[in-house]
Formats: sequence, C-alpha cells, structure tokens
Amino acid sequence: MSKPLEGIKVVELANFIAAASAGRFMADLGADVVKIESAKGDPLRHTAPSEGRPLDMYENTTWDLENANKRCISLNMKDAAGKEAFFKLLDQADVLITNWRVQALERAGLDYETLKVKYPKLVYAICTGYGEYGPDKDLPGFDFTAFFARGGYFDSLRQRGTVPFNGVPGLGDHNVGMNLAAGILAALYQAKTKGIGEKVETSLFESAVYNMGMMVQASNYEGIAQQYPIDVRETANPFNAAWRTKDDRFIQTCMPDYNTYYKKFIAAIGREDLVDNEDYFPILTCQSKGLATQVYDIVMEQFATRTEAEWRPILKAADIPFSLCQNWIEIRNDKQAEANNCFYDMKYANGNVRRLVRLPVKFQEMGVPEYKAGPLIGENGPEILRELGYDDEQIQKMLDEGALFVWKDE
Repeated sequence: MSKPLEGIKVVELANFIAAASAGRFMADLGADVVKIESAKGDPLRHTAPSEGRPLDMYENTTWDLENANKRCISLNMKDAAGKEAFFKLLDQADVLITNWRVQALERAGLDYETLKVKYPKLVYAICTGYGEYGPDKDLPGFDFTAFFARGGYFDSLRQRGTVPFNGVPGLGDHNVGMNLAAGILAALYQAKTKGIGEKVETSLFESAVYNMGMMVQASNYEGIAQQYPIDVRETANPFNAAWRTKDDRFIQTCMPDYNTYYKKFIAAIGREDLVDNEDYFPILTCQSKGLATQVYDIVMEQFATRTEAEWRPILKAADIPFSLCQNWIEIRNDKQAEANNCFYDMKYANGNVRRLVRLPVKFQEMGVPEYKAGPLIGENGPEILRELGYDDEQIQKMLDEGALFVWKDE
C-alpha cells in the first residue's frame, strides 16, 4: 500500500489539539511524525476529567485521536544535549510544526527567520491563537476563546435572550488543523519541486473569521446580519430551522432558496391549503409583510403532530433536505458513518474496546490508514536517537542527566 507522504519527515513541537491534528493527518498519510514532549507530557494527556473519561495513560481516546501513528521523544529543550538532539532531528526534517508562542520561539532561537538561514528548504508551520501580528498576538489561545468567542460563534449563534451555547473541545481546533495541513502540503510541494522552503501560518481566530465570512460580509448591509443574536422565529428564512417533533426530538431542515421549496414543503407537512397563499410566497412578499414568524409557527405546530420516525419518510418522499439532530451516542452508532469508515474500534491493553474517530479525508488507492495508539511520553526516544547516530552509552547519559525522558508506570 503506497502512502502519499512516505519518506517525509515531520518534527512536531506542539501541544494540545490544533497543530497536533495537522501532524496526525500527515502521519496517517505515511509521514514519519516525531512529536517532541517535555517530561511532564503534553497537557492534552490529562484532559480526561473535563470530558468524563477515566484518567488512564493506557486508554486515552483523546490522545489517540490527535496523536495516533506518531512517534514521541521527550527532550529537555533547555538542556544543551536535549537541544542538540532536537537540531539533529531538524537536520533530517522536511516539516516543522509548532504552536509555541512567537516570543518563546524567539527566545529559543526557533523562530522562522533564524531557522530558515540553516534550513532554507524547511516547511515551517505555525499555529497560533490570534495570529502573529497585532496587539493580541501573544495572548494564550484556545478554541473556546479565540475561535468560538472572538470568532462570533458564541454570541451570534445563541438564541436571543439566552446564554451562549455549550462549547465542546476540539471542534475549532480540528478545523484549524486541517487548514494548517492544507498549507503545509502546498508548501511541501514547492519545497520538493523548487527547493524553496516556506513559512505557513494560521490561527484559531483567523480560521473562525473565514468560517464566518458570509455573515461578516453581509454585516456590511443593514439587514439581519446586523441583528444577531436573533430569535429563531425572526430569521430571514423560516425554513432553515429545527422543528420539535411529537416525541421531543428536533429535525433540522435547510432550504436556502425558500421559493424553490415552499410549495412542496408546505404540502409535505400537511398544509396543502397554503400552497397558493400569496402572503407567504414568494419570500420577499412574506418578508415585506412581516409574516415569516407566522410561517415558522405554522411549521412548528405541524411538526408537533408526528414523531421523528413518522416524519422521516414524509420528508424523504418530498426530497426535503433534513436531518435528525443527533447526540454523540447516536453519532457513534450511525450506520451512514460506519458505511463511510468514520470509526476505528481500538482494543486497548486492558481489554476495553473503544470506538475512535478517523480523520475525514479518504484516499482510495492508499486504502484505510492503520491506527496505532498515540505513544506514551518519550516512548520512542531511544530508537529515534539511535537512528540519529547515538549509541547506547550516549542515550543512557542523556537519560541520567535529564536531557531525555522515557515514561514508566510507577
């Protein structure tokens, strides 16, 4: 099985999720991704209590999601021997991925301007919270703050009069990680074809701004984009909403062009008497008369008359774009997701089998990537150093002096 990135060497000097997910993508495609950790380990190893999981180094589903198929070496970057080993890794690398803050990179001599002198063909990929420039470039950035909050999700997408919706970890990070991966691959192509290195940058905030682009742009005009957060009953298009069913589930419909769907949707929900209603159709007439809320209320009332299971065949027959609003347990057992190989059932050493999520990009000729659990702290350190030319005596010396660390279960 040929993999697109076989032979590519990646050094990942990053923690948490966004940058790491870009490294995971490259590892799945065959790159040798070596993750650098401190002896304490990436903080992501310890987030289980926030997610309702057991805190277990040997069964860490979040860690595996972001770090499967990588190797790990734990180096003390403040120690001369540890720093020397890092640069020996970089000597062989095609890509460096980091999410260290710019000032920390500069203090360590690992900023792009410094490294490009020695490594002119290197692809230098950096992921930040708020971007590299501006008054807030040095702020710590997480997806809850830089992506969801500052990027407009929490305030704009809440129901008016309520608190922001509940955020979940990783959602913004994964978006950003795939953006970073796209930039890395473009720069890597240039490095291999032209011998020219490049710096690739994205951030949680910049990605959120791009994601919100349609409505940010619409806010140039006096209209609904300037009115968010809104009451969903007052949305510009009443057909783009979630409807509560008789069994207290929600079915989301999406009909961007109200006029195209109006007649068949109204008929499908059992209001054939409104098919030719000149107040509700077309959309501009409905809006000008301030009747969109009436349409919303009519649809909501109709959906309350049937269960979710009863609505499915009706909406399918009418070719209405819809989906049940699923919870995570339902997603984990979704037959459509299973059919498209979204999952991997990992058997851990303790005998537990847990369903893990695969990355969303598939390659037909390569086939489905293997899924090796993410490494323990420094697990591959000695073998990586041997590949760099270190002998056992040198490796033991680094272990004894704290330049190298390998985690062991006490």
